[in-house]
Formats: sequence, C-alpha cells, structure tokens
Amino acid sequence: MKRTLLLLAVLLSTSIMVAQKVKVTDGSFKNLKDITAFNLEFDYSDVMIPKYDSEEEFLKDKMEKRDEKEAGTGDKFKESWFADREDRYEPKFIESFNKRWKNDERKVGMDIGADYTMKIHTTLMWAGYNVGIVRKNSKVEATVSVYETANPSNILWSANYTKVEGGGAGGYDFDSGYRISEAYAKLAKEVTANIRKKAK
Repeated sequence: MKRTLLLLAVLLSTSIMVAQKVKVTDGSFKNLKDITAFNLEFDYSDVMIPKYDSEEEFLKDKMEKRDEKEAGTGDKFKESWFADREDRYEPKFIESFNKRWKNDERKVGMDIGADYTMKIHTTLMWAGYNVGIVRKNSKVEATVSVYETANPSNILWSANYTKVEGGGAGGYDFDSGYRISEAYAKLAKEVTANIRKKAK
C-alpha cells in the first residue's frame, strides 16, 4: 500500500513539474533583482492556434460554423475573441501577479510610468473545451521579457513559457474566455514564482 501511494505521489509530482516549462533565452533572472515595478505590454502578433495555419484561418472557420447555426453569431464570436484580451486576459494577469507580493514589493500595471517594461508576447493560444461530460483545459504559451522602457533594445531577461494551462475550479468553466483568462493567471503565477526564487 505504501509503495502504491509513493508511486502515485511521484507520478503526480512529475506531471506537475512538466505541466509548465520555462526556458531563459536572454539575460538572467538575477537582472530583475532590484526592479519593483513593471509597465506591461501585451503582444498577440503571429499567435498560433493548434490545428490551424493562422489565427485568420481559425476565426474564419469558427465564424462560418456559428453563422450556419445562427446568422450574425460569427461576428459576435470574433468581437469577443479580441475584446477578451483587454477585458479579461490582461486584467487577470495583473491581478494574479500583484496579489502574490505584499505591500507592493513588486507590481505590474498598464502605463504606470515604470522604468522597466514586461512584455507578454503570446505565441500560442488554445481555448480548450467543456461540453459537460468531457473537458480540456485551455493552454497558452508566451515569451515574457523585461527591457528598459526608454531603451527597448536593452533586454534584461527573456524566457519562453510553455504548457501553461487554465481552467475553472470544479470544472465549471463552460466559457472559453474564462478558461483562457485562467491560463493567463497561471502564467503570472509562474513568472512570479520564478522571480521570487531566482531573482536574487
């Protein structure tokens, strides 16, 4: 029995460890040691959607399928697809990052006049799905980098985050925008944890 429990614990910890991955591609976490505030910049250019050659192809497919069922719903889907970025994903990242630091030890925000900027370039986005009896978490991947606001070419640190998944507690996440927003919350959590641990 003990051996079985130990094996399950090892498998669980292994699955957790591979769930999110970070690979530093430029600079070092140590360069962020004394930075307490970051402007935020979000970039969704060239985002990949699994099973599609481009975001445009994805939108065309989803809009056509919705319009076949009910005219006009395709345009509504496209509007929400883009609106969710500013309305849901970005605020969720900010909230998740900031709540993990006491007394504004570190903070991020849009146009807060900080000397340094953190850029979140989303490279992959997948909404996942929830049809009641079957569901899959959303997934985002991003290149996160920090540079001098006045000198963007001076990159202090950059890293690729992959396999960042998001979903609602208890599986009540039928809305795709909500699932994706939870992935951005998880991304912020991972970035925060890395900075706390490695920016020393």
